Order: sequence, then C-alpha cells, then structure tokens
Amino acid sequence: MNINELEHKIKQYQSEGKKYFTTSSFQSHSLVLLHMLSKIDANIPVYFINTGYHFPDTVAFRDKIMADFGLTNLIDLKPLTPKNMQRDANGKMFFTSDPDYCCYLNKTQPMDAVLMQHDIWINGVRADQSKTRSAMKVEQQAPHGAVRLHPMLDWNSKMIHDYRKEHQLPEHPLEAKGYFSIGCEPCTRKFDLDMQERESRWYGMNKTECGLHTDLVQ
Repeated sequence: MNINELEHKIKQYQSEGKKYFTTSSFQSHSLVLLHMLSKIDANIPVYFINTGYHFPDTVAFRDKIMADFGLTNLIDLKPLTPKNMQRDANGKMFFTSDPDYCCYLNKTQPMDAVLMQHDIWINGVRADQSKTRSAMKVEQQAPHGAVRLHPMLDWNSKMIHDYRKEHQLPEHPLEAKGYFSIGCEPCTRKFDLDMQERESRWYGMNKTECGLHTDLVQ
C-alpha cells in the first residue's frame, strides 16, 4: 500500500466516523509508516507500548521522531500490572522465567484495552518478517469488533531502505552499535551474521512474537 492508497483508506475511515490509531516501536524500519501517516494526519494517536524495559535510547529517539515528523499525539501505553507484581512464585521477574506472560502483561493486555476504545488499528507488520505475519491480510479482524489495517504488509526490506533513503529518515541510534531488531532491553541482543533479522529478540527462546500479532488478531 503506498501513501495515496493509505490516505484514501484513512479518509474513508474519517467519513465513516471511525476512531483509528497507530502503534510504533520507533525502530528504523517502523519510521516509514509513521512518516506517511504524518503527511496524512499529524494528529493521529500514536501509541508507544512503554513496557518500562525499553532502552533509554529508544525513548529519546521516540521523542525526537515525533517532533521531527510533526506528530502531535503520542500516548505512552503502560502495563496495568506494576513491576513489583511481575514475579513468579520464586521471586524471579517474568521476563526471565516466563517471557510469554511478561509480554502479555506489558504489551498484549494494555493493547487489548485500547482496541476496546477504537475501530481501526493501523499496524506496520510486514509479511516478510515472520511466518505468522506472512499469513496476515491487509485488513483483518481484531478483538472487540476492531479492524487491523496492515498497509506495510507487502513491503520488503529493500522498499523500506529505498523509502528511508529517499526521504532521509534517520536510523535508531542502537543500530550503529549492532542492534537491528530492538525491543525490551532484557530480551534484545546484538545481531550476528548467523541470525535472521528477528532472531536477536528473545534469543535462545522458542519465541518470535510477543502476542500482539497472535492474540490480538482473528
């Protein structure tokens, strides 16, 4: 989906009185969707799922991008469960003993509440990122009667690179230090040449998704 097609969709949602929003991890590859949206509706709600475990570099980069792109409506989405309650029976933090449940508490559960209040989730997943995402459709049902719009679904890494180069979009500061798939600090490691792009997340675990794109899609 190009920017003209995305603008047409958003105008359709506006004419129908639909409440829409987007989410962003503020990784380098995520900036293409944000940049296009900034040209269409600079007031779109941009939810940042603030787990409390992000690298400080990501939070600073988030604020810079919002200002540089002229986006005005950042919403810091925080978990409903405080960190001191995110421990197992042995006192270990869930990100070490049960990363799936950690993702549920810090990402999926708070986002589920957001879906209850909106009609459309504009989401930047790409089919080339994982087997799960390759099975998705451009428009797909989500919980609570909401719809997920995936305008980047048919984009690939080269298209992302070319757009970023054409529009001179910056890169996440941690990329220069060897990080390419950047999430929560405890579950992110530097990339090496034997990895696929997303294998630097949850390294050594049988896990490639956090639940946002498995539990919150129908």
